[in-house]
Amino acid sequence: MIDPTARVHPSADLEAGVSVGPGTSIWQRAQIRSGATIGAECVIGRDAFIDVGVPIGSRVKIQNAALVYHGVIVEDGVFIGPNAILTNDRFPRAITATGELARADDWEVSPIVLRQGAAIGAGAVVVAGTTVGRFATVGAGAVVTRDVPDHALVAGNPARRLGWVCYCGRRLVGPTGARVASDHAGAARCPRCDAAFDIAGDACATS
Repeated sequence: MIDPTARVHPSADLEAGVSVGPGTSIWQRAQIRSGATIGAECVIGRDAFIDVGVPIGSRVKIQNAALVYHGVIVEDGVFIGPNAILTNDRFPRAITATGELARADDWEVSPIVLRQGAAIGAGAVVVAGTTVGRFATVGAGAVVTRDVPDHALVAGNPARRLGWVCYCGRRLVGPTGARVASDHAGAARCPRCDAAFDIAGDACATS
């Protein structure tokens, strides 16, 4: 079902069984496959691909040419940058051990979960079987091979934690005003909105 307030470009390809929520915009040549559900007030960019059965929350932005494959779960308020790739197979093969073309029963989906408010930078790759935590940020071009904690900032290949970020996306700072490192423990705050956080090990939460 497509809500009457949704805006779908005529060139977009929506298969049967797709659900689109109120106020959502779907732009040129986006492809959305059967059983996918898209919440309210989302923006789906040009040439984006959303695979079979993928659930997309509300107020999600999926930028141009992003690829979101079957098995991915996208919660509310997630940002997926242009050309980002979210995979679903940790052991990809085109053929079986006997040389036959691999079919649906010959592989196992390894889900990805993008938690509320997470941001995936342009050109990043999130490898199957990983979770990106609430309001975490994955830097542009990063390759995520393991779970990312809430509010963590990761970058590189493979992605490593560089520090921590606020709900608004800014790097957190410590008592001296310097950006906190990945191993910081104790109080931190946002230099933009002054939100206060406590960091201990792999956990970062508002204080």
